[in-house]
Amino acid sequence: MEIPAARDPVSAAREVFGDAILRVKEFRGETTIVVEALRLPEVLDYLRVSAGLVYNMLSDVSAVDYHPQDYGAGFSGDYRPERFAVSYHILSMLYNRRLRVKAFAAEADPRLPTATVVWPSANWLEREIADMMGIVFEGHPDPRRLLMPDDWYGHPHRRDYPLGKETVAFSFNEAEISKHKPFASD
Repeated sequence: MEIPAARDPVSAAREVFGDAILRVKEFRGETTIVVEALRLPEVLDYLRVSAGLVYNMLSDVSAVDYHPQDYGAGFSGDYRPERFAVSYHILSMLYNRRLRVKAFAAEADPRLPTATVVWPSANWLEREIADMMGIVFEGHPDPRRLLMPDDWYGHPHRRDYPLGKETVAFSFNEAEISKHKPFASD
């Protein structure tokens, strides 16, 4: 059996998907392809099954909230057209190469198509993002909350989520903090 020569994933994806490939960024040896949200599963499947690419492992799914004023051109000139971004980190075990495929979701109604149709292992990772960031993955087979209780209001990893805080005790303020805490009596 002969293994096909490795192909450049950026030029291969641009050749097939054209305008659905919105941006490409190379940074410190990592490549990120930003794709149109509705074409995300199609692009991921193409990268997974195409000869010379074979990105056959989904290693992680992560999300970013660019709230409040970080969209548009970011601090480093990044392309940020919407508030939320979801990145699929994929690996070609055959060619030992990594690739990040990123799609953006709108602030008003953050929705992306699910990648579970391509990789069933995206199930729990997308559920975590849905629970903690509030991004809905359309077509997801199990959209229940994963980490927070069903009656929990809000999404704790969003940047506008209220912070709960407790003053850190140091030697200079320990007595003041301790007098407000309940302690077990003997």
